[in-house]
Amino acid sequence: MERNNNNDRREDASRLHSDVNATLPVIKSENLFENAREVGIEHEGAIYRLKITKQGKLILNK
Repeated sequence: MERNNNNDRREDASRLHSDVNATLPVIKSENLFENAREVGIEHEGAIYRLKITKQGKLILNK
């Protein structure tokens, strides 16, 4: 029987998500952005912009 590729991808993503949650601190984007679409992150003296796109994706720019 052939395996369903979409189900395989979801299972892989679920396993990865579980592994990440076990090893990394997680900050919900709602808490980070509050009501904004963009936040500044200072790292080693430089300011980076983290933006939510119209499609709901995240982009980090220096």
